[in-house]
Amino acid sequence: MPHKIIVERNTLRFAAAHFTTFAGQCEPLHGHNYDVTVEVEGELTEDSWVVDFSELKSMTRALCQELDHKFILQRESRALQIDEGKSNWKVRFQERGWVFPKSDVVALPIDNSTAERLAEWFAGRLREELASRGATNVSSIAVGVEEMPGQSGWWRDAAGG
Repeated sequence: MPHKIIVERNTLRFAAAHFTTFAGQCEPLHGHNYDVTVEVEGELTEDSWVVDFSELKSMTRALCQELDHKFILQRESRALQIDEGKSNWKVRFQERGWVFPKSDVVALPIDNSTAERLAEWFAGRLREELASRGATNVSSIAVGVEEMPGQSGWWRDAAGG
């Protein structure tokens, strides 16, 4: 049975704006102070750990910093019309429209900026980073993204996705 480590909250947070689309609607532009929890399962290394806590926190914190104080744009949206300009992003939903300076946007390869999709994005990026560092012992990564206390979206990436 694999062992598991968990890192959460403290410095694993970010503030970001977004809106989601659902059932033919688009919610108003708003923001959250997100908290991130990461669980990594795997066999112990020769040093008797799954992953060094400080390395996992550092990797996760770097991802949080990519999103911090940005507008999260769901680049793969099926509901939005998105145009990338030289200095801005133009986003339309039916008769509503927004123009965001590129410096204020992080365009993610997701179809909606839900907590679930953000958790999936985090897990995929962490999987890539762990693999690049030679962590072949990792069997599962689970990430929770909490929009507000008691309201989280989770994704589990088992055995390489």
